[in-house]
Amino acid sequence: MALTPEQLLRGYAVGIFPMAEHRDDAEVFWVDPKIRGIMPLNGFHISRSLRRRLRNARFDITINRDFEGVVDGCADRVETWISTEIRRHYVALYHSGYCHSLEVWEADDLIGGVYGVAIGAAFFGESMFSRRTDASKIALAYLVDRLQQAGFELFDTQFLTDHLASLGGIELERAEYHRRLDRAIAKPADFTAPLTPTPYEVIQRNTQTS
Repeated sequence: MALTPEQLLRGYAVGIFPMAEHRDDAEVFWVDPKIRGIMPLNGFHISRSLRRRLRNARFDITINRDFEGVVDGCADRVETWISTEIRRHYVALYHSGYCHSLEVWEADDLIGGVYGVAIGAAFFGESMFSRRTDASKIALAYLVDRLQQAGFELFDTQFLTDHLASLGGIELERAEYHRRLDRAIAKPADFTAPLTPTPYEVIQRNTQTS
């Protein structure tokens, strides 16, 4: 089916999201899982090893500095659902202020990141990648902290993988997800709020609430 950025936003707002079979697939289909994965913003789990990496702080965190680089990093695998068509529309949503990325840098090297769509106080996490040990976990820790501090209520992860479950992710039935979604998209939040947390603050806030 043909897709537009406006259709993407309408889809997210009613609880569905797009995927493609592979990178070169021109067709896009909508997914509406019976069981939905979310990351509770007061339940992210920071392991001891992740705490050590955060405390070492041999990285820099940025917001929306290299959105296309993050999307390409997420798609840089043998099999990916991020088709050329989907990528094009996410870039358009980024330029219109609805898509955002969080980057993890080691000097000038982009070593990890995560991106997603924001509507109201709902953030729809799309994908993440890592080129160094725990870089994607670092990205998620900073993302959860940003969503907490910026007024978000819902962090949608679409599905619950073992990796996300180990970090505190849970599953909701479709009806409960839609209830939380409707409430979240009706409230304001600002992903681009000027927040510059230290690693210690990220650890402390998530340790207190997890």
